Amino acid sequence: MARKTYILLLVLFMLSGVLTAQTNSSFIAPPYLQIGYRPSATTLELLWHSADSSAGWEVEYRAGEAGSWKKAARPEATRVAVANIHVHFVYRVLLSELPSGNSFNYRVLKNRKIVFTAKGKAPKAVEQPYRFVAFGDIGAGTPSARKLAGQALAANPDLAVVPGDIVYERGLISEYRTKFWPVYNADSISNEGAPLMRSIPFVAAIGNHDGDTRDLDGYPDALAYYSFWDQPLNGLAGKEGGPVVPLLKANPENRHAFETAAGKAYPVMGNFSFNYGNTHWTFVDSDTYVDWTDSTLLKWVADDLRSATDATWKIVVFHHPGFSSARDHFEQQQMRLLSPVLEAGNVDVVLNGHVHNYQRSFPMTFRPDKKGTLLVGGKDNKTIRGRVVPGKWKLDKDFDGSAQTRPKGVIYLVTGAGGQELYNEDQQDDPDSWQKFTYKFISTIHSFTVADVVGNKIIFRQLSEDGKELDTFTITK
Repeated sequence: MARKTYILLLVLFMLSGVLTAQTNSSFIAPPYLQIGYRPSATTLELLWHSADSSAGWEVEYRAGEAGSWKKAARPEATRVAVANIHVHFVYRVLLSELPSGNSFNYRVLKNRKIVFTAKGKAPKAVEQPYRFVAFGDIGAGTPSARKLAGQALAANPDLAVVPGDIVYERGLISEYRTKFWPVYNADSISNEGAPLMRSIPFVAAIGNHDGDTRDLDGYPDALAYYSFWDQPLNGLAGKEGGPVVPLLKANPENRHAFETAAGKAYPVMGNFSFNYGNTHWTFVDSDTYVDWTDSTLLKWVADDLRSATDATWKIVVFHHPGFSSARDHFEQQQMRLLSPVLEAGNVDVVLNGHVHNYQRSFPMTFRPDKKGTLLVGGKDNKTIRGRVVPGKWKLDKDFDGSAQTRPKGVIYLVTGAGGQELYNEDQQDDPDSWQKFTYKFISTIHSFTVADVVGNKIIFRQLSEDGKELDTFTITK
């Protein structure tokens, strides 16, 4: 994106009121939008964090600039009282009857005094085109992460998708406060971040840095993912110690504090799906503690994809890529086991992170060779490190994304260059080091994905932290 275009968009955002929120002591984390537990084209949830439980909180919103203000239902509060963190509350309120595909204004009042104002975007309906951005491994608080936040704002998306590793290093409440909220929900656009989350909903898959820390006695503010994100609760929950959910290490006090803060989101929110526009989105937990040889889990994904009969597009999001040419994490191929299910479910694109670069595969199909080989390690030689899954792939090399835009197979995108230290920079100019399924490999610059979904066409672009186009392709039906 040219610098002049970026500056123009910035001015438009400022004039439109996106940057009008006030900074004050009312908030630990200022208001941000979520798709909610039961998403629809006319609803969003608004959340914020505050230490104040006695204030008379209210939310009002209206369509456009001239409509009458409508009062939302009374906000609900969830108490967060984990060890090592001052007691605070996560407030949430449902915004209903929103004008699909259009902007709306909202304001938060405390004791009848306006303490926050912003403009949001309502979700898109089935017949409406929309734009999403996607970037994984974003919560490092680095200068590149901050620049990408500004570029994502300038792209003017309707939805932001995070394929895992939301915050480093352990998914802690304390890490959200220093590395996440200031970057993606800043009060103004600057070198420190951008006001993204108050204007568009973010939706996120759980990554290893979000979910691996299960020792709540050592890290009682871990697993903040379950407390801070309101996403659908239609996934396969599983039981602790089973193939989907690992055991928590926690004394009764720490367990109770965590479960109170997480509420009904734990553990079911690790896997979920929803519709946005004409697209069915499926998010799954790809961490090494999940057993993707489990038939129940595979059946849940298959049934979910099969149920999306009205969707034009199907996009699946998870953290660990099954198909990556990077030397880092190359052995973590456990998600290849899901490929036959994705192909049978007519999935179009898979978005991944974990590997800190950008990679695009040829459209492909894959048949695993049995269940592969489980890798274990660690000091106790019991820690699961991944799974090597050999097999046979078939590549659609006729697809070029310009003249030939109907892919035969699934396209896998690794968009993990969202701000953390880059991986395997030397491989970018060494195609001999790439696997045969890799079409594009960019590892020397941080980047993010921009996609325009217009009916039977999606145009993908990969933009650098400076707005330069690194890759583009189109798929059609």
